Amino acid sequence: MRPDEHDHGVALVSHVPQLVASLLAARLVEAPDAEVGLAGQGLRDTTRIAGSNPELWVQILGANAAPVAEILTALRHDLDQVLHALEHPHRIGAPRTVAEALVAGNEGVARIPGKHGQDRRFAAILVTVPDEPGELGRLLTEIGEEGVNMEDLRLEHSPGAQVGFAEIAVLPEAAHRLAAALEGRGWSLVEAKGSDA
Repeated sequence: MRPDEHDHGVALVSHVPQLVASLLAARLVEAPDAEVGLAGQGLRDTTRIAGSNPELWVQILGANAAPVAEILTALRHDLDQVLHALEHPHRIGAPRTVAEALVAGNEGVARIPGKHGQDRRFAAILVTVPDEPGELGRLLTEIGEEGVNMEDLRLEHSPGAQVGFAEIAVLPEAAHRLAAALEGRGWSLVEAKGSDA
């Protein structure tokens, strides 16, 4: 990879996401408490990195300003198209514009490398986890006892909720066996799905 390719790459996968997360999180500063109180996992996922050190990021962004600006310009174009469609939702083509943006997002996220840099999709098993001490640990232990390797783990839990959700990513060939085993152990599965890249 040439230096300019590297600079563009890190702008795309690291520097622009940092700015986008920070800009989105900044919308919360003056939002009413009642509105912020509606926050769920989606907001937490998309703003997690907004808590990064501003001084460090000013230096990083300044050192790679041109590639970051190039990608932000393209993102602004995409945003303008979606914004125009939402301002005129009944205009011919508006729903298609929004749908195409969402589909492109699906296609893009499918390209993000998984564990060990593998560019593949895993099967996802969504397990309901009671909000009680030790329950998440028990789930992870029992997955290990079944001899299945977790490729990824995502947790979703809102404050005050009686249950949380653990999305377990496994190789597709292990998904059915693990789902059946977990149900046999008394776990409640919300969904079990998987697709190949």
